[in-house]
Amino acid sequence: MTEPTRIFHNPRCSKSRQALELLTEQGIEPEIIRYLETPPTEQQLEDILAALNLEPRDLMRTKENEYKEQGLDNPDLSREQLIAAMVATPKLIERPIVLANGKAALGRPPENVLSIL
Repeated sequence: MTEPTRIFHNPRCSKSRQALELLTEQGIEPEIIRYLETPPTEQQLEDILAALNLEPRDLMRTKENEYKEQGLDNPDLSREQLIAAMVATPKLIERPIVLANGKAALGRPPENVLSIL
């Protein structure tokens, strides 16, 4: 049995809504994870980063006030510190993220998610 397709979704984000619409147009009813309400664990973020082949800062919304307020622009911060900040403040996580078929895609632009289906 394969893992269900999952989307880390923020319904207030137009890109997230567009990615979800693309999935449903493909006949996929993904598991919707409202990550602002149910943030991923540190291990889940590690797995997502590995699947995306990204470093933590590459998955962060660096223009959010919380990014500057928490001093996350400090280049001396460790990978673990950045991941912990994303878990504690999920608003910092770039969205949407879709997991399917053992792969991950960042839906920026939303059409990126089609590449892993």
